[in-house]
Amino acid sequence: MSKTVVHVLRHGEVYNPDKILYGRLPGFRLSELGVQMAKAAAQALADRDLAYVVASPLERAQQTAEPIAAQFGLPVAVDDRLIESANWFEGKRVSPGDGSFSDPRNWWVLRDPVTPSWGEAYRVIAERMFAAVHAARVAAEGREAVCVSHQLPIWTLRRYIERKRLWHDPRKRQCGLASLTSFHFEDAKIVGIGYSEPAAHLVAMSPTARTAKGA
Repeated sequence: MSKTVVHVLRHGEVYNPDKILYGRLPGFRLSELGVQMAKAAAQALADRDLAYVVASPLERAQQTAEPIAAQFGLPVAVDDRLIESANWFEGKRVSPGDGSFSDPRNWWVLRDPVTPSWGEAYRVIAERMFAAVHAARVAAEGREAVCVSHQLPIWTLRRYIERKRLWHDPRKRQCGLASLTSFHFEDAKIVGIGYSEPAAHLVAMSPTARTAKGA
């Protein structure tokens, strides 16, 4: 029986002074603190038997993967299936209390929270992420892999694997900045899920960590 672990890592804090929902927009890179978060995640994985590193094509995910790949002498592969979810509000300022959700012009977009109507369907997100994780498992067969992705796709994947409904309260996601959601496989079967926050001490220093947009 082959035992493999695939760690799905959320990227670190992003430099976003205008506080917009950046989603898939190019040019959004890690903040200085975010770079330190990536290094903390790399340190947490230093003693693991890592054979494969892959990331979303977005800059912040690629940056987060770099210190991990460097310490193992591995390249950073790219998998488009790990990308952030599509969102109608991309490029806009959207946060509780700013009026975005009470503005009648946005009501049609917000009509269906289950699918959801404002972006990529949760099931589509879950299925592409599930496929990406299995591809990483195959690439690291019998060892360990890291996939760097984004908060909503990671949390949606976890709920999908745990057979929970996919629509949820975003405030209750267990997926902090630079956190690791680890899927343990026996052959192709997932037999356990772990979670850790190696950069928690750095997240605590960030005034925007809990309200970061487009994560």
